[in-house]
Amino acid sequence: MTAEQNLRANERWVEEVVNQGSLDVLDEIMAENVVDHDPAPDQGPGREGFKQFFTTMGTAFPDLRLTPELTLATDDKVVMRYQIEGIHEGEFMGAAPTGRRFSIAALQIARFEDGVVVERWGSSDELGLLKQLGIVDVG
Repeated sequence: MTAEQNLRANERWVEEVVNQGSLDVLDEIMAENVVDHDPAPDQGPGREGFKQFFTTMGTAFPDLRLTPELTLATDDKVVMRYQIEGIHEGEFMGAAPTGRRFSIAALQIARFEDGVVVERWGSSDELGLLKQLGIVDVG
């Protein structure tokens, strides 16, 4: 696939999956057995694990919003640095809703084969998220 096609799939992930909650789009842009090298706590394997994760996030943060800040693509990878934010309105990691907003930076690398994501690596400020929500206090 071309870098442009990979960018389009990444844009669909951002806009349709994360920002709009259209999880069925994952069936079109991710391999069923996609490998997440940095899964979230309690995230299951494969594409279904991503659906589970985004269902949890959408319930905890109904206004969840991802904003790309830098996106680079090749014929087999898309690298994206982004901000993700939302208001804590549902249970998250066992914590009752706090009504607090979070905004954290994150980075993701997706590897594509035949037009779909087959591997993902990521890093996000998970501690910052928990601190902003008041779930943890680390001085």
